[in-house]
Amino acid sequence: MASVFMRKQEDLFLAKRIMIEKNLKGRDIVDPRVLAAMESVPREKFIPLEDMDVAYSDFPLSIGHGQTISQPYIVALMAQSLQIGPQDTVLEIGAGCGYQAAVLSCLASKVYTLEIIEVLAKRAEATLRNLGYDNVHVIHADGTHGWPKGAPYDRVIAAATAKKIPRALEDQLGEGGRIIIPLGQAMIQDLVVGVKREGKVDYTSVTAVRFVPMTGDALKL
Repeated sequence: MASVFMRKQEDLFLAKRIMIEKNLKGRDIVDPRVLAAMESVPREKFIPLEDMDVAYSDFPLSIGHGQTISQPYIVALMAQSLQIGPQDTVLEIGAGCGYQAAVLSCLASKVYTLEIIEVLAKRAEATLRNLGYDNVHVIHADGTHGWPKGAPYDRVIAAATAKKIPRALEDQLGEGGRIIIPLGQAMIQDLVVGVKREGKVDYTSVTAVRFVPMTGDALKL
């Protein structure tokens, strides 16, 4: 039994090295802090047991309730695009299983992550707590409205797509802060990153992506 466990651990270690070297460094992920965060977080702890063999494969996986855990490259790309500093406070919309929040926690001082599906919020909170990510606060709430209690935020990241960017997320972003969010409701969306200057957020396109839609009051936008 111990030998089987060791073999599984070796397989996961190898798969993670391939993820880092091929799917991240081999593309355009160059930020050493982001690479270190991606290497340190055990992705296998956040996914269903039946998907363990593909824990570090570069594609999204189902986590139930119509939600997914994003592919590693997209998680790294979004984190890199935000240029997160060690003193920053981050607001994440769409906690899901908690994996991206764990990555963000390695880069920032504090992470607030909102999840509209209560069972996922509870699961993410338990997983993050058990793994020792103590600077992450999981909140069961509609991410359309952000989380005013923690504002202003240095960085805002959304793991779900919206037809329009919720105004609350821009309002809660601090001056000079950065926000990244997939935009659009089609099969393929536009991942955009914005910087807030003099109270206005200017956006540029990063790449085409495919995310699950933001729900709750975002559907009214």
